Amino acid sequence: MSLEFAITTFAAVFAIVNPIGNIPFFVAVTDGYPKETKRRVIVKICLVIIAVLAGFGLFGQYIFMVYGITIPAFKIAGGLLLFTIAFSMLQGQKSKTKITDEDQEDMMAKEEIGIVPLGIPLFAGPGAITTVMIAISYSAQSGDTLDFIWVFVAIFATAFLSYVLLVYSEGIFSRMGRSGAMAFSRIMGLLLAAVAIEFILSGTLQVISDFIQAGYLA
Repeated sequence: MSLEFAITTFAAVFAIVNPIGNIPFFVAVTDGYPKETKRRVIVKICLVIIAVLAGFGLFGQYIFMVYGITIPAFKIAGGLLLFTIAFSMLQGQKSKTKITDEDQEDMMAKEEIGIVPLGIPLFAGPGAITTVMIAISYSAQSGDTLDFIWVFVAIFATAFLSYVLLVYSEGIFSRMGRSGAMAFSRIMGLLLAAVAIEFILSGTLQVISDFIQAGYLA
């Protein structure tokens, strides 16, 4: 299962972080920045992606324990959240869980926007955190250590690709244009919607199975 799990996990994490779809906003926000300053902003974005997603990947299970959250319930809730984000992407809208008008108006010092609002919540938002935590729950169920490692490989690979794409963002944006980036975002939205439905179905089937084993359903 490891290879299939690795591909699915990377596709889901990359789709929800959506670095290509975020290029137009990044280009607009950093317009006029010196090249070195812009590169430092990019580095901060990527470090935030790694720190936030890897942090929740490592310690998310303890959050489950503290709040008494079951894995099936989190899969269903997370799937619903991801589906709303995917639906927004398919409609060509910026998800409200990622960035708000207030975030755009209240920009901080030049380099600090790499942390907020670009790092959080534009790149490493609730949807990305949810995706990683659900992937971790799958790896825990499989009992395969390699699956656990693949989740973090997906995080680092997404951060690395985000760095490369953002470094060349101006060239990419000039070729793709806003419409091209929007089209890619919609493709990622479709992929993410499929992943979200799989999360919901998996969680629902697991709840039914648990109920049957507990004797609640004949």
